[in-house]
Amino acid sequence: MWNEKLYDVAVALLKQLIATPSLSREEDGTAQVISDFLTAMDIPHERHLNNIWAFNKYYDPSKRNILLNSHHDTVKPNPQYTRDPFSPDVEDGKLYGLGSNDAGGCLVSLIVTFLYFYNRSDLNYNIIMTATAEEEISGVNGIESILSQLPAIEFAIVGEPTQTQLATAEKGLMVLDCISHGKAGHAAREEGENALYKALPDLNWFKDYRFPKVSETLGPVKMSVTVINTSNKAHNVVPADCSFVVDVRATDQYTLEELLETIRANVSCEVKARSMRMRPSSIPMDHPFVLAGLSVGKTCYGSPTTSDQALIPATSVKMGPGDSARSHTADEFIYLEEIKGGIDSYIKLLEMIQ
Repeated sequence: MWNEKLYDVAVALLKQLIATPSLSREEDGTAQVISDFLTAMDIPHERHLNNIWAFNKYYDPSKRNILLNSHHDTVKPNPQYTRDPFSPDVEDGKLYGLGSNDAGGCLVSLIVTFLYFYNRSDLNYNIIMTATAEEEISGVNGIESILSQLPAIEFAIVGEPTQTQLATAEKGLMVLDCISHGKAGHAAREEGENALYKALPDLNWFKDYRFPKVSETLGPVKMSVTVINTSNKAHNVVPADCSFVVDVRATDQYTLEELLETIRANVSCEVKARSMRMRPSSIPMDHPFVLAGLSVGKTCYGSPTTSDQALIPATSVKMGPGDSARSHTADEFIYLEEIKGGIDSYIKLLEMIQ
């Protein structure tokens, strides 16, 4: 059984992190908290921007590498907060504070799991711990910025609140900027070519089209038009352009390139993808970690939300204490028992796959 003092260490660290504002791109304070913590534990570590990483003491280049990753940035406090978002208060078994659930509980549970294995010389694998920035905005200065400084990863655990169940697949994200072109003219006369009307068939296509292949774990590809605009601001001018944004949630049944090709073949508007970085991910159901989880009663599901999992080029699973439904809500909290359960689950499953 793991030493339950690790739980006390995890909670104390989480309280420090909550008390230190760490909005995305402004995580310098929490990066320093994590660095100081590892220094106090006599663990050598590296820092790039606001990303911290460390290797187990007996790191062996000939062994496979398992990555333990979670993030320490947060969204802005929900305006409906009734409590101080940066005050780590404990009431009725709940630890309140911004980032407590997403994903502070996961991060500190993974960090003390790393501590548990750190001095072990009998591991069949190496363990690498990363505490990363800019996850909430999918920023380029987060996990993506340090991958070239890490060895090849065979398997990763991405710490996000899943009630310690296994998210064995995660939808990818592709944001499209679309524009329909018309011709300006006076609205009172039969002049011009209305770009808004030209966009209507394409808008309806995005609303109605269904990609034929449906993922067993993630369901269908989902496309949503979320923003629409024209450069014209005058009521009496036929708009020459209509721009709109489409949010595409991809599954493991298609590459982002395949989705983009199909979309361009079916619409008349100009279509540009902002990024092809946030790719869907999945892990085989016969992977040793998944089998270990199933053997102790864990359930598996497909996650509709994106995380750093989309940026890690390795087989991965998303798992951690807390509840995704609490993420980004006012008066965010995590149950202290959930942190204890998170530590227990991480350690138990990693022991089982040796």
